[in-house]
Amino acid sequence: MKKNKRNQFGSAKSHAILKTGEVIRILRELKEWTQEDLAKHSGITATNISALESSKIEIGKKRAEQLAEAFKVHPAIIMFPEYEAEEILKAA
Repeated sequence: MKKNKRNQFGSAKSHAILKTGEVIRILRELKEWTQEDLAKHSGITATNISALESSKIEIGKKRAEQLAEAFKVHPAIIMFPEYEAEEILKAA
């Protein structure tokens, strides 16, 4: 039985809310940066970037601003991903 390829798949829908650490990792990977690369661009140590990505430490305003500047996005995209999902997609 042959299926029409256009009807084979439905539209994807968002089912998960991203956490701040996941947003940092996604933005970093979209830039094709390592954690060390992001450390150089943001002034945050690679160790702290790893801890932020794994949600072991809180982001804080200063770190959010440093990362936002490195990624060229508004800090709210990083600090409040549940409210800024559309902007995260635009950054991609």
